Formats: sequence, structure tokens, C-alpha cells
Amino acid sequence: MTPSLYNSHSVIDRLTEAWGRRAVIGVPMVFLLLVFLLPFLVVFKISLSEMEGVAFNDVVTWSEGMVHFHIKFDNYIGLVQDALYIQTYLSSLMFAAVTTVICLLLAYPFAYFLARSPADKRPALLMLVMLPFWTSFLLRVYAWKMLLADAGVFNNLAIAAGLIDEPLKMMNTPFSMVLGMVYTYLPFMILPLYANLVKMDLRLLEAALDLGATPWQAFWRITVPLSRSGIIAGSMLVFIPCVGEFVIPELLGGPQTLMIGRVLWDEFFSNNDWPMAATVAVVMVLLIIVPVALFSKSRAEGRAEGAP
Repeated sequence: MTPSLYNSHSVIDRLTEAWGRRAVIGVPMVFLLLVFLLPFLVVFKISLSEMEGVAFNDVVTWSEGMVHFHIKFDNYIGLVQDALYIQTYLSSLMFAAVTTVICLLLAYPFAYFLARSPADKRPALLMLVMLPFWTSFLLRVYAWKMLLADAGVFNNLAIAAGLIDEPLKMMNTPFSMVLGMVYTYLPFMILPLYANLVKMDLRLLEAALDLGATPWQAFWRITVPLSRSGIIAGSMLVFIPCVGEFVIPELLGGPQTLMIGRVLWDEFFSNNDWPMAATVAVVMVLLIIVPVALFSKSRAEGRAEGAP
């Protein structure tokens, strides 16, 4: 092959590789722009608009050769000044954080056992993890209502066994809501942890034990740091949807459990105040972007340090 022909092929290969990379990155970016950014901008526009009946005034208008901006920041100012909204955001973040921590504590041993189980048994165990997804989400939540009710299964069994004299109040409490969210989102924590732990090189643990480390020290100093990306990914998959959860707080939480999803529903459909509801939604999205940014930063630092 002549040098000129070789150089032309190398140039074509480089161009193909460059366009291939752009296509791989560009297609998801276009998808995100269409399904996330554009709807978010519409919601953001509504949050800055003045509502007249069922219509919204334009934020930007053109008249007499001039551009006029009609931006209303009253909703954002009222959101900061209203203690109810602040308490709702803090409550949503707290419940989401508690759910995430409980899911992590429950999921890590299960994922560890799943990753260390014989290879021929792992598909069956994974199927058991994904089995709840085969049933309707609403049916599973309603099942918890029957279990936790004052005259439900748990109270009846406890009374029959002589453990309690009268029914315990479990429904419409923070306990029932957190229990429902942990049950619902636990698989989202198990699967990333399993995917991370199953790829770990077990020879590292053997080397640590040979050097005198105890099994507990090997776990904390090798297994846990190497599974950091799985912990972060699972935590984000649980924390983010929990912040805006509506169905579980509505069915299991009761009126005293403040969650931002319920406030959004009330503003949209009960108060019919779409600009205020859009403002609440915009602030909620911004609160969710923070942990996502932290996750991305952690992943970038992990790649820079050579972590998995």
C-alpha cells in the first residue's frame, strides 16, 4: 500500500471515529433536549407568567418595534417567604434521604450475597428481585393499606398472638409512608450494587487476607470503596424519585406527611394555580439537579483516580 493511500485511509478512519463519537453522544443529547429541556422551559415560562382565566400571558411580546418582557417573580418570592413550602421541601428531602439510607442498609447485604452466590443461581435470584415489577405499582401500594390498616393483617395477627391488646396506628403515618417507599424502591438500590459487586476482582480480598487483614477490615477497606459507584448510582435512583413521590404519600402517608408531590397536585388541580404549581416544580427540579451534579462529579473523580 502506497503512503498516500495509507494516509487517506487513516484520515477516513479518524473522521469516521470522530463522527461516530458525536453520533453516540449527540443522539442522547437530542433526546434529552426534546423530552426534558423543552418541557422544563415550558413549565419555567408558566412560572413567570400571569394567569388570566385558563390562559397565560406571554412573557415576551413585540409591539411598536420594541420587545417587552412581562416577567412575574411574585411566585418565587412567595415560595421563599412561605414557611409551609419551605417545610414541605425540607420534609420531602428528609423522607427521601431516610428512604435512601434504609434501602442502602437493606440492599447492600442482599446484593453482596447475590454477587457471591453460585453463577448458576444468580438468574433465579435476580428474577426474585425484579418480580415486584411484574405487578401493578398501585396494586402493591394498596396491598400495604390492607396490611397496615387498624383492622389489617398485621394488627389482627398481633392481637391473635397476644402481643398487643388494641390495634396499633400504622396507616397514615410517616412510618407507613417510608415503609411503602422502601419496599417500592429497594430493587433500584439492589441492581446497581449487584452490577458493581459482581465485577469486583476477588483476588484483592485474598491478597488483603494474606497480608493479615481481617475479613471485616478487607470488607471496609476494599469491597466498600470499590463499590462506591454502585452505592452512588443506587442512591440517586432512589433519592431522586422519592423527592417528588406522590402516590405513596397520598395512599399511605396521610394528611400530616408533607411531600412536594402532594403540594404540586393541590396547586394544579385543587387551587388551579398553575403558575405557582410550575414554580414549585421548577424549584423541585433544581433541588434534584444538585445530587445529580454531585454524582457526576464523583464519577469524574473516580475515573481520574482509576476507580471503577
